[in-house]
Amino acid sequence: MSDKIQIQANGNGPGRKLKFNILRYNPQLAGDKPRMVTYEVEEAAGMTIFIALNEIREKQEPSLQFDFVCRAGICGSCGMVINGRPDLACRTLTAKFPSGEITLLPLPAFELIGDLSVNTGKFMRAMSERIGSWIHSSDADNRDLTILEERMDPDLADEIYELDRCVECGCCISACGTKRMRDEFLGAVGFMHVARFHMDSRDHRSDDDWYEVIGDDDGVFGCMTLLGCEDNCPKDLPHQTQIAFLRRSMVKVA
Repeated sequence: MSDKIQIQANGNGPGRKLKFNILRYNPQLAGDKPRMVTYEVEEAAGMTIFIALNEIREKQEPSLQFDFVCRAGICGSCGMVINGRPDLACRTLTAKFPSGEITLLPLPAFELIGDLSVNTGKFMRAMSERIGSWIHSSDADNRDLTILEERMDPDLADEIYELDRCVECGCCISACGTKRMRDEFLGAVGFMHVARFHMDSRDHRSDDDWYEVIGDDDGVFGCMTLLGCEDNCPKDLPHQTQIAFLRRSMVKVA
């Protein structure tokens, strides 16, 4: 029996019925209360959670709220809790769930807009302003547009690019036990940004400067190393490696 026929024989392939249990709640609608609503969708080949949600919204529930932009796992908009784990809806195949029953919840730790839609942008903007998420140079006031950009070693550029792959989806924040207990905790996405600028030769901030930003319990010293950020990062970024590096750097200053 071929693999395709075997999959269909086991009831885990195109044509089976998927059951989606989705949290519905619109905080802007007076009197609305959180509730779980079940929708059934016929699975198609290569179907993702995102495709299934679009089908539900188009054919069953036009008011269903969720976010998406790129459909390619690079914008981070479609983050949600899928069967208990934060992930991106556009990159999660329905075939991953043999039972065919899928529960969807909004990412915790963020302001709820409605249903599966949360305001990650508000958090990310505050995080960016908090750490100064841009190049800080001693000649920042020099507006001579004829000056060439400072040269960078290609190997260093590759290392920076690895950390720059963060799409700010918020999955690491939602999976972080410390963030759930301490609202001011910066979180793994912030530490990844700090590590990226700490590594950048064009950024002239010293360890003393960074200590003022992350050298306390709301920064790297508050991390309990539960590994939720790394275990649930859709881009497989080395969160714990960078947090450990920043912690060692800050200890030297302290």
